[in-house]
Amino acid sequence: MCSMSYKSAMNSKLLRCRLLRLVMLILSGGLASTVSAGEPSPVKVCVTTGMIADLVRQVGGDHVEVMQLMGPGIDPHLYKPTSSDASALGKADVVFYNGLMLEGRMGELFDRLSKSGKNIHALTDSIPKDRLISAPDFKDHHDPHVWFDVDLWRQTVPTIVKGLSAADPEGRAIYEKNAADLDTRLVALHAWCLAQSATLPEAARILVTSHDAYNYFGRAYGFRVVGLQGASTVSEAALADVASLVDFIRDQNVKAIFVESSVNPTAIQRVAADAGVVVGGELFSDAMGMPGEVMNGYDTGTYDGMVRHNLSTIIEALK
Repeated sequence: MCSMSYKSAMNSKLLRCRLLRLVMLILSGGLASTVSAGEPSPVKVCVTTGMIADLVRQVGGDHVEVMQLMGPGIDPHLYKPTSSDASALGKADVVFYNGLMLEGRMGELFDRLSKSGKNIHALTDSIPKDRLISAPDFKDHHDPHVWFDVDLWRQTVPTIVKGLSAADPEGRAIYEKNAADLDTRLVALHAWCLAQSATLPEAARILVTSHDAYNYFGRAYGFRVVGLQGASTVSEAALADVASLVDFIRDQNVKAIFVESSVNPTAIQRVAADAGVVVGGELFSDAMGMPGEVMNGYDTGTYDGMVRHNLSTIIEALK
């Protein structure tokens, strides 16, 4: 036990040293950047996930150039920043990330950058604390998967306007206009989700997935949500968790369960086999699809398309 504690302490120390080196690289990269004369260049924006990138592009339009650290199929819980990430963050005029520990230990990196004066924002800071859901597997922390409640996710848009306007004050009016248009679209998307969910009998609204990413979705649209793993994918599911979930599926007569694009499907496929149910399809949870990838008639490389694909897949499989 002593050797394990020593190993854990050494790993933590090495990680902190690595984060400190990244901070120095980022700050040196930021100081080295220059502004050329002539035509105004786009605001350089660095973001962590696709869901954030999509909102920023809709608010910023042609006035922003978005650099996304975590692409399709990438699990942000397990992501480790690289030197190329440090370069992207250093060149960025503004940085947006999710927060609530979604990006794991990168949160420490962002805290250090914020204290250094970097224009950096956690989108979830704009959501009232009483609207957040506690994460049982993370003491004193909240579930970070807020984008699955469309009405909640739209509350993060003003933070994007704030960050972009700080980097480009002359563009504020454009960002505010684009944000208002985006808000209208998100209100319509939320209404669509409510209407579609209502087509499925309440007793059939049981969503079983690889990990607890859909609690906000369940609360917003009337689903009982059960994940094999907790809100994070850092630790693997135990055999007891698998057996317990199999029993639950049989007891509740669940018709289908779902794999996630950014989580290893092996464990949930085993649950499906043991419980004698089908895998109803692949859902997008912590990462969106490839840009232009159409599934169920929706572009899963966009936030709107991802949400519509997920709900359509769920409803079709559970009917």
